[in-house]
Amino acid sequence: MASEVAAAASEVPAGVPATAEKQPHKLERKWTFWFDNQSKPKQGAAWGTSLRKVYTFDTVEEFWCLYDQIFRPSKFPANADFHLFRAGVEPKWEDPECTNGGKWTVTSSKKANLDTMWLETLMALIGEQFDEADEICGVVASVRQRQDKLSLWTKTAANEAAQMGIGRKWKEIIDVTDKISYSFHDDSRRERSAKSRYNV
Repeated sequence: MASEVAAAASEVPAGVPATAEKQPHKLERKWTFWFDNQSKPKQGAAWGTSLRKVYTFDTVEEFWCLYDQIFRPSKFPANADFHLFRAGVEPKWEDPECTNGGKWTVTSSKKANLDTMWLETLMALIGEQFDEADEICGVVASVRQRQDKLSLWTKTAANEAAQMGIGRKWKEIIDVTDKISYSFHDDSRRERSAKSRYNV
């Protein structure tokens, strides 16, 4: 065994540091985790005042460290939202990247399902598995008393072809057979229960 290790070491080209293989695995882009606990809103507080930036990362190793250390959505208190958005994009309709966008939404009545779908979505985002990756702003896990929700936010709601491609791919990633719907942020601003514009 020792001779095999020595042989392998001798194959490393001169000038390459032995720590080269320990370099972190850089992601295509930076991502930021956000947390919002709306279970105890202050009287008269505007939406988003409880939104907090948790951490921005750009390596696979940081992602796994954060994922292992930070609670999974099923462990969050009711009315908490956990977000993973591209760095520089705030998870708000008012953000310039989100203002003309919308979201695909899937609901789950089982906490274990939410955790699985959340992790699969995170890995797909940081692993750049979507053809329309530049269209995606981020994902939100909303923990609620009766039914949890996962929403994939995108940039250009009017681009139906891109949204349908993202919706189909996301369904495949999270292994959902039920129909999922897409709503425009503009519609949601105007009415609480906005009608869906696209379905897959």
